[in-house]
Amino acid sequence: MAKGVKVAVISSVFAVMVGGAGYGAYNIVSALNGDGGSDGSGSVKTGPPSSDEIKETSAKFFAAWEKGRAAQAATYTNNDAAAEPLLTSYSDAAHITGVKITPGTANGATVPYTVRATVSYEGKSKPLTYKSELTVVRGKTTGRALVDWRPSVVHPQLQKGDTLFTGEAANPPIEAVDRNGAVLTKEKYPSLGPVLDTLRERYGDKAGGTPGVELAIKHQSPDAGDTSLLTLAKGRAGKLQTTISASAQAAAETAVKKFAQSSVVAVKPSTGEVLAVANHRKDQFNAAFQGEVAPGSTMKIITAAMLIDNGVTSMNGPAPCTPDAVWQGQTFKNLKNMKPNENATLANSFLRSCNTAFIKLIDEKPLTDSSLTAEAQDRFGLGQDNWKTGIVSFDGKVPAVSGPDRAANAIGQGQVQMSPLNMASVTATAITGAFRQPYLVSPKLDDRQLATAKGLPASTAAQLKQMMHLTATQGTAMEAMAGLHGDIGAKTGSAEVDGQAVSNSWFTGFSGDLAAAAMTEEGGHGGTAAGPIVAAVLRTGS
Repeated sequence: MAKGVKVAVISSVFAVMVGGAGYGAYNIVSALNGDGGSDGSGSVKTGPPSSDEIKETSAKFFAAWEKGRAAQAATYTNNDAAAEPLLTSYSDAAHITGVKITPGTANGATVPYTVRATVSYEGKSKPLTYKSELTVVRGKTTGRALVDWRPSVVHPQLQKGDTLFTGEAANPPIEAVDRNGAVLTKEKYPSLGPVLDTLRERYGDKAGGTPGVELAIKHQSPDAGDTSLLTLAKGRAGKLQTTISASAQAAAETAVKKFAQSSVVAVKPSTGEVLAVANHRKDQFNAAFQGEVAPGSTMKIITAAMLIDNGVTSMNGPAPCTPDAVWQGQTFKNLKNMKPNENATLANSFLRSCNTAFIKLIDEKPLTDSSLTAEAQDRFGLGQDNWKTGIVSFDGKVPAVSGPDRAANAIGQGQVQMSPLNMASVTATAITGAFRQPYLVSPKLDDRQLATAKGLPASTAAQLKQMMHLTATQGTAMEAMAGLHGDIGAKTGSAEVDGQAVSNSWFTGFSGDLAAAAMTEEGGHGGTAAGPIVAAVLRTGS
């Protein structure tokens, strides 16, 4: 605190300091140094920061950051307790010095900037350049213009809990290659970045390489591998064979970019090998493998299998599509403009995606609250937490429930949760009759034991495949699958999520020995967003 401040002033704010901890203490120090949000009349400023305030606040923050004064820089943010440790590690743990920040033209309260610096470690140095941005907001309690703190202010790839460090890499680098030996890089296949990082962490020491010296991000999640940002001294990369198909991956990367918050997975039904995995998201989350969301009507593949396996109906058996269906006090309806058909078969209700037809049948004997769960686990290998794909993945969730959720589960709502990986596997099982656990790296590399399930009777698989074929050629998936011919099939889905105005778009399909599934958050009908993504991957024929 500056010299000459009167004891009376200190006493008057002591209670505020105690109540506000670090954030309160910083506000007091700032106020005493003349940086308060008051307009001079004692009132606290409100409303958006002015252009002058935005310019002044960002300039002060940049100046303190450039000088390595982490504590001071943190006082210009709205969360100094979180900002100071990360800004401190920027110079201490990451060994970044000589920082020069060049701001660009502000877009409202958002200021873009370019950072130029040097990373030095044990006699090795390299220049570092990257772009990021910050937003200036009005402090809620002080009225001051403050940098809205988030880790990406320091580096655009940093997320909550992440840290920067420079030193010998935790794992040797890998040269990941596809099934035909083509090199896979995050530069060429951006959404593979987190996947390649995880593969390096898990298999770097098995691929035969030696570690180098790097600036990297250490992620908070123990399942995520370090993300290398700059190499000061190269290690020797070991070669790691994956199951990816470069052509399918390229198509997947292009397809997901057309729809925000989209993910897709492609697998080879005859083997379970993962041929493509792509995500287009604001975060780095691998939703394609780890997503846990309701799959909508794509779930009707499993529900149809349950109905057939338990003798309730068959592809050509009855499945009346009524205007509504009441299950234990809850009324379920179909999509708008769907005409009822009291004489519909299961195939017809499947290709039109009639909700009520499936809900009316789940009360038939011998079905119970656990029948759908048993079908998912025993036939499709889902929900037992035993998939070992080579990276972190979700195995699906189909809990045994009673009440309205039993009906909702049957149409992919309720408590059912899936990822695109799960639904690609469901399609692969449906058309081959055999469950082959998907994998990205051969289990022979680390003696992993893949999950098993008994699969489907041949007659059930044949009926599911034919119903999916009809859906792709005559039903709700027809538009998305246009241009694909021969041995094809698909199923659409749209899943309503609490708090979302628009449903999630789901789609799964196959073409020959290639199956894929995609999900687009708030994408609407399954054929609208997820459908074109899946179709683009299927057209590669990989």
